[in-house]
This record gives sequence, structure tokens and C-alpha cells, in this order.
Amino acid sequence: MTTEYGVTAPVTIHFDDLDALGILHNARYAVLAERAILEWWAARGWTFAGNRPTKPDAFNVIREYSVTFHVPIAGAGPAAVHFWLEKLGTTSAEYRFRFLSADGSVVHAEGRRVNVCLDPATMRPTPWSDEARVAAKEITRA
Repeated sequence: MTTEYGVTAPVTIHFDDLDALGILHNARYAVLAERAILEWWAARGWTFAGNRPTKPDAFNVIREYSVTFHVPIAGAGPAAVHFWLEKLGTTSAEYRFRFLSADGSVVHAEGRRVNVCLDPATMRPTPWSDEARVAAKEITRA
């Protein structure tokens, strides 16, 4: 689902995502947000085949990650991740995300993730391609 900016993707919380208290383990938020973002890019051709990126921009790493928790997600079941690109720099991309109840009425957590595009030969930052910039406009907050 697309909103006024970004994308809201459904996610499923499984029993093994829960901690001893029966709530979504804090480390799982990063995994679920990453899956939602990667699935969006994969649907547009940025994937991996034979452990190699299919496009240069798929070779990127996480530089920063932060999550603020508001209301625990209790139990297994449906939820949603709303994400968008807050800023696309020369070599970095700043994503923002929110974990929502399935109906969107509760914000469980929100966060920030910064990726850096790398040159696989030098492992140094390299600019995003024009192709990636065009695709990113779809989810960039205006």
C-alpha cells in the first residue's frame, strides 16, 4: 500500500520473533524493517543472484540504525512497516520507518536507518546510480 509518501508493507510476527515476555524482541524490528525495504527494492530489480548484487547499488551497508519503542507488539500475528527515504545523498540513503498495528491505528516503534553505497573493489563509498535515484523518488518524502 502506498500513502502520501513512502510505502506501508504488511509483515507477519511469528512465535519465534517473540521474547520471553511474549512481545516482539527488540532485535527483530531491524530484521523486519530490512526485509520490507529489501522486498520493495527487489520488486524493482535490485536483488542478488549467486551471492552477487544484480545492480551496483545493491552493494550497500548499514552505517546507522536506531529504533524508539512506544507500544510493544504483543503476540504473533499481522503488523505493518511504513517506510520512506527521508534523504538520498551522494553515497548515503537515510530511511525512516514506523511499525504499525495491522490496521494502522497504533505506532509501536519508529526509527532511522542509514545505508552507504560501496564500491565492491575498494569498499569505499561510491555514488548511487541515476537508475537508483529515479526509483527512489517513488518513496522519497517530498
